[in-house]
Amino acid sequence: MNPKDLKEILRALEVADVREFNLKTADYDLSIRRGAEAPVVYAQPQYAPAPVPAQQAPASAPASAAPTPAVPAAAETAPAAAPAPAPAASGTPVKAPIVGTFYTSSSPDAAAYVKVGDTIAAGQVLCIIEAMKLMNEIEAETSGTLREILVKNGDPVEYGQTLFIIE
Repeated sequence: MNPKDLKEILRALEVADVREFNLKTADYDLSIRRGAEAPVVYAQPQYAPAPVPAQQAPASAPASAAPTPAVPAAAETAPAAAPAPAPAASGTPVKAPIVGTFYTSSSPDAAAYVKVGDTIAAGQVLCIIEAMKLMNEIEAETSGTLREILVKNGDPVEYGQTLFIIE
């Protein structure tokens, strides 16, 4: 390989932002690596950030003012957390029994299994959750009227996440 060919390869790798390149022929073995190797990073769920803001608010309030402002800050935090469970209390929640992707119908062209306001019978199919290429029909455990659909078609769902509210 002549220097001109090597320079062309290096320019092409730089333009394409290639970090590693290997070329083996009968005459030579070329191996090129650019930049430092990045460490392997594993994605971990971040559970710590949620409590941190709650701890920072009381810590900053006493430092800047009297304890009186800290009480309203705590009172404001409690009502903000309270509305989330309130809708579930008005009916029976239907929760996801598995992790997967939520679908309202059996195919993109088909009509949704249920709509808000529909009368639901126990055992009726409400949706499908796809998990590992398997389509799992989720059935109602109770009868009633469908009051709320809490997930959009195609959204990922977690185990135990509330999908529907039936009254």
